[in-house]
Amino acid sequence: MEHIAALLLVIGCSNTMADCRELQVPVSVFATAEQCVAERPFVLGDVQGQADHIVAKCLAVDPALEDDYDQIVWNVRADGTLDASLAISTLVMASNTIRPEKDYLHQQ
Repeated sequence: MEHIAALLLVIGCSNTMADCRELQVPVSVFATAEQCVAERPFVLGDVQGQADHIVAKCLAVDPALEDDYDQIVWNVRADGTLDASLAISTLVMASNTIRPEKDYLHQQ
């Protein structure tokens, strides 16, 4: 399986920057950061007109954490700059390993 080195995040916002959302693009993952940077202008051209203000950023993917990332955290500032990063949620799962023995003759 090929590793992912970069993810292209594209965000479209209203003219006032108050309402922003992720925009879908045909290709959003890349084997190298250079490929992501090279593709960015073409992707911006493809999504032209889907929002009043469009910003995009290539996010580096740590190969050691590639399968662990489960969130893209982003914020578009009032000046139109995009802050974004990949993150791993802090969800903790709990389970009970002690289970009562079943007595199949006297099951409840």
